[in-house]
Amino acid sequence: MKTENIWKKYKDKKPIFDFCDGYKEFMSLCKTERECTDEIIKQAESAGFCNLEKVIEEGTRLKPGDKVYANNMGKALALFVIGQEPIEKGMRILGAHIDSPRLDLKQNPLYEEGEQALLDTHYYGGVKKYQWVTLPMALHGVAVKKDGTTVKVVLGEDPKDPVVGITDLLIHLSAKQLEKNAKEVIEGEKLNVLVGSIPLQDEETEPVKAQILCILKEKYQIEEEDFLSAELEVVPAGPARDFGLDRSMVMAYGHDDRVCAYPSYKAIEATGQVKYTSVCLLVDKEEIGSVGATGMESKFFENTVAEVMHASGAYNELLLRRALKNSQMLSSDVSAAFDPNYPEVMEKNNAAYLGHGLTFNKYTGSRGKSGSNDANPEYIAKLRRIMEENNVSFQTAELGKVDVGGGGTIAYILARYDMEVIDSGVAVLNMHAPWEIASKADIYEAFLGYQAFLKSE
Repeated sequence: MKTENIWKKYKDKKPIFDFCDGYKEFMSLCKTERECTDEIIKQAESAGFCNLEKVIEEGTRLKPGDKVYANNMGKALALFVIGQEPIEKGMRILGAHIDSPRLDLKQNPLYEEGEQALLDTHYYGGVKKYQWVTLPMALHGVAVKKDGTTVKVVLGEDPKDPVVGITDLLIHLSAKQLEKNAKEVIEGEKLNVLVGSIPLQDEETEPVKAQILCILKEKYQIEEEDFLSAELEVVPAGPARDFGLDRSMVMAYGHDDRVCAYPSYKAIEATGQVKYTSVCLLVDKEEIGSVGATGMESKFFENTVAEVMHASGAYNELLLRRALKNSQMLSSDVSAAFDPNYPEVMEKNNAAYLGHGLTFNKYTGSRGKSGSNDANPEYIAKLRRIMEENNVSFQTAELGKVDVGGGGTIAYILARYDMEVIDSGVAVLNMHAPWEIASKADIYEAFLGYQAFLKSE
């Protein structure tokens, strides 16, 4: 069954371009999960959301229409719009992740070699390591000092800033390198970031490293030992930009999965009175298995739902279990877009195409659906009806041909509560590369689809 290119249905394309202008600004500002959390909280508070901690401290009773959010360690977030029905009747949940593949600095990263100062890194998530060399890179993150002071670092984004990067072997000396398999061309331990080459005057021991430490102390008040309690990420430098002569696409770092997180947040921001409590859940660590205190495997969401129910005046363990079981979720994560340069990895009748709308993946996983959530057809039928009634264009897809590859999302984790879950997101080219590409029409259609889902009965 073929789907139509949705650009054809928009005689007025201004709403698409206006929405994606906001998205580009968000993507240019937010290149780490901490930056995403901070920005969304800022926007949410302006839109009337209140910190759940404040509600709990003041003993305020939540009522239908109230908007609250919970912040998990500055790296994950849950936003709620309280519905008319008791929460035990179920919620409508949009769940996305805000972490992306990148390079993390090691805890003892700074060293000098060959009169050059470098930062040692450990890559995060699934990356093709050769894609991350010879690019202008920026440093984003925080360093927490012993007294608890948090220093925010953003270096390489202002046009006046210097950039950093990883060097590669010149073509003239790379005969042996070019004989290697792609996964071995650049080794993980060689993803070292060049940051300086001027020696500090009158310093005899590692003078270039000493010069970099002086710069860090002057600009950020960071000492070398502060790297021990820092979370600094190396990411592509530069803003999100229009892509294509027709400006139909967005090129950005971190589409996976902020291209789903942003419209998910915007959908709940625009939500007014709803029958069932609406939730936007934005989590960390999906790229490495959803582990840790800020990942979906943690108890953060479950605990937060319990707090919201208590603040709504109806909580016990049984009601919490019913609330989770009776909920429905869109696991808002990206899908692989059909690439004409690599058609051999796709089965064309079951591939996602740019400009064909919101993508539903009944299952992901690999080989025999290993590691996937396989959505029920009854739930898919309901979603078909919701999308059609709201004139939302959608398509269905698999993540490539059977036995070619695979991948996973947070869907299976929420499905453990016995709730209905399906993967639903935006198709992306260059997934996990430093610069990814998505269709503006798909991004906007995701926003419309997520809105329709939150309002559904």
